Amino acid sequence: MKKLLVLIIVAVIALGVVLVPSYNGLVKAEEEIDSVWANVESTYQRRADLIPNLVNTVKGQANFEQETLTGVVEARAKATQTKIDPANMTEEQLAQFQQNQNAVGSALSRLLVTVEKYPELKAHEGFMNLQAQLEGTENRINVARNKFNDAARTYNQKVRQFPTKLAAVIFGFKEKPYFKSTEGAQNAPTVDFGK
Repeated sequence: MKKLLVLIIVAVIALGVVLVPSYNGLVKAEEEIDSVWANVESTYQRRADLIPNLVNTVKGQANFEQETLTGVVEARAKATQTKIDPANMTEEQLAQFQQNQNAVGSALSRLLVTVEKYPELKAHEGFMNLQAQLEGTENRINVARNKFNDAARTYNQKVRQFPTKLAAVIFGFKEKPYFKSTEGAQNAPTVDFGK
């Protein structure tokens, strides 16, 4: 009876020795994802915050296409309404988030192409400054998304590797989705200033 009790105690201690560091590693990796996700959201928010200034600057051009401005404002509104809890993030939620953010990027691209028809607006210092800030923000978005994917990869490896997988199953840690390229992203965009 004593041998069985000792064996059970040794087994519990051995399991604890394996599970505690695994659990702590998963918690640390999950916190990293939460932190990196907050940076992704912050970077997208920076872009969303620049849009009203850009739209107001462009509105100063009396005959500017209202439909283009409306498209930018509507895309921004839809994108800023999409919220994701990184602890419960699913591939579908991330795809929807990405789709809404891509709509903002597309609307901004249409706006910037349309601006080409307005040389006085292109030369406006405020517009040029906003355009430069938007370009910088788009680069920051790309960097933030890449960092998120790196953090998700590290976390997902922990979730799938033995013996950490035991802790992941026991404590309910699930794999996180990745940002993926937009369908057709491998094709160069068509720019047509004739429209």
